[in-house]
Amino acid sequence: MGCFTKIFLTGLGWAFGGPIGGIIGYALGTLFSSNRPSVMRSEVNEHFGNTEEKRDFNVTLLVLSAAVMKADGNVKKSELDYVKRFFLQNFGQEKAENYIKMLREILQKDYDIYEVSGQVGQYMEYSSRLQLLHYLFGIAAADGMVSASEADVIHSISMYMGVGEPDYLSIKAMFVREVNPSENAYKILGIDPSASDEEVKKAYREMAKKNHPDKVGNLGEEVRQAAEKKFQEINEAYELIKKQRGMS
Repeated sequence: MGCFTKIFLTGLGWAFGGPIGGIIGYALGTLFSSNRPSVMRSEVNEHFGNTEEKRDFNVTLLVLSAAVMKADGNVKKSELDYVKRFFLQNFGQEKAENYIKMLREILQKDYDIYEVSGQVGQYMEYSSRLQLLHYLFGIAAADGMVSASEADVIHSISMYMGVGEPDYLSIKAMFVREVNPSENAYKILGIDPSASDEEVKKAYREMAKKNHPDKVGNLGEEVRQAAEKKFQEINEAYELIKKQRGMS
């Protein structure tokens, strides 16, 4: 069973139904001639990949990417380049170009990202949702900083996807850093500095389990690389706390 089959439920609930299904229909329609009565399935496969689950996942990335890019009222070239690089490394030149065309169409419209986020929360595995948040923060930070408006949009997406607050704050701390490295390390592990040594160890084990790169290994090389970076930051936070506390 392929990775996307494991992550997404098949059938009307995901592949065709809900807000994502409507967005896919609109976006595909803008990319093919309007005077054609229909589009062959093989033609869609050629342009966007050969499974509905993958296409749905990719369009979801685009919709949420657009929401973050528009959050501060100014779509920046650095943000667009970040998305282009992600799709290029995962899907190759031709499909990446088609997805970026779709992104440009999506940027022109306003979608209910909370309905989309809720559908993602219903069908996507938790570890993949965490990686999705990491990807969205990567877009926000592409210009060198995460604005308050961008963080607010990602926070709302996180809540509607059903991601716990400590996990959201953990990923945010990897991009929006405190002046004190120790304080930042505790946020990455999702705990308070007053936590006991055993609570620190438990928090690290839980974070490592949820964010292990193996859980998203089949989503593409770029996704895995980002997951490895996230996992490394968790390890570094844990090592810093251990050193400061003299923990073995």
